[in-house]
Amino acid sequence: MVRGSITLILLALGMPSLAAAETMSFGDAIGLLAKSCGAEIVANCRGVNPDSTRLKECLSRNRDVLSQQCQSDYLGAFDAIQKRVAARVTVANVCQREIVKVCGGSTKETSKAVPCLVSTPKGISNNCLKAVDDAGYR
Repeated sequence: MVRGSITLILLALGMPSLAAAETMSFGDAIGLLAKSCGAEIVANCRGVNPDSTRLKECLSRNRDVLSQQCQSDYLGAFDAIQKRVAARVTVANVCQREIVKVCGGSTKETSKAVPCLVSTPKGISNNCLKAVDDAGYR
């Protein structure tokens, strides 16, 4: 598990970062984290479950040995992950009318309505389209 996680982080080193985007994709956030903190994660967080909470805690505990680049980027990467998660939760609330009326779905199963929200711009409000974009669905 740890070896696979380290490999994933090292492979993500080559991924581009889109820090200017309103919300950053999960892949871009992991890519930024791997690029800035890959060596520190391998050296100081070996054996840590790679979920974002535990990895963030490990990096915070080891702040004194982190490179300047890692120190400046890791909180932003984790913040971007949280923003993307929050944006995905927001879709159900912001697009409630569209999910029911336009897509014929249920707000309890928002994920089933996402393809409709993405492919049917007619009848979808600008706020809903923005929420879908922020969530990374289009």
